[in-house]
Amino acid sequence: MHYVRIAVMKPDIDAFLQHLARGKGYSQNTVAAYRNDLTQMAAFVAAEQAKGIITTYDGLLKSYLLKLREKRYSVATTARKVASVKSFFKFMVDSGRMKENPTKNLPSPQVRRHALNFLSPSEYQKLLAEAAKLPTPEAKRDTVMLELLYATGVRISELVSLNVRNIDLEQNSVHIDSKRQVPFDHRLNLILGRFLRSDRLDLLYDEKEEALFLNRRGKRLTRQGFWQIIKAYASRAGLGGKVTPQTLRHSFARRKLQNGVELPQLQHLLGHAYISSTRVYKQSAPRRG
Repeated sequence: MHYVRIAVMKPDIDAFLQHLARGKGYSQNTVAAYRNDLTQMAAFVAAEQAKGIITTYDGLLKSYLLKLREKRYSVATTARKVASVKSFFKFMVDSGRMKENPTKNLPSPQVRRHALNFLSPSEYQKLLAEAAKLPTPEAKRDTVMLELLYATGVRISELVSLNVRNIDLEQNSVHIDSKRQVPFDHRLNLILGRFLRSDRLDLLYDEKEEALFLNRRGKRLTRQGFWQIIKAYASRAGLGGKVTPQTLRHSFARRKLQNGVELPQLQHLLGHAYISSTRVYKQSAPRRG
């Protein structure tokens, strides 16, 4: 039986989060996601312990799982929260803070995944060619955005949030946050360098504007705006509704796995809080011959 030690749970959670940040190099966003999940779990356990009805971790954690279901979280969210709890208690055992893992019999919700869409290299070239056909400053911007999205797998929200300072041409990388940077090759370095020195300036009206990608009014391009841009290029390329910004992210992930990148490294590149989110690409990637 695993008896509760609520008094030391917060220090244990802090130690676990430090382990993720310093030991595993997880990003601030990832650590914050774990903190939120574990704080919620700890609050529930403390409240239930105060009632004095359930006195073991096993029972409390099963009650916690039931509570998550009662709150009508999505299956994916519930699965993520359970994964956080399991990772925490594995750390507790591995670090000698507990002798047995109370989550070994805790079921993990099964998440049904929609089939992922990917672009083949030839399909991507068709999409890119549509933007390259136009000589406008907007089309030149779009070409760079497509190239950066396809080469780094960043989220569309991250892409449109980039500032000029986030592009490091000396280190061949794009800095998403203080903990996460994604490398790119020499070819993209040349494309980005030319864009920064020339093409971006054609849309720049205010020298103080820091956004990397600007709309025709010289302001930061929005997520919705770029989504519509991709949709239009995909239609003209004969790719229909197959292409979204997420499709390019999926394609990046699959290419990395095909080239031998391990899951933990891909998790870092994609900025996933949980490796379960990254593992779906392993399941979708064709085997290397």
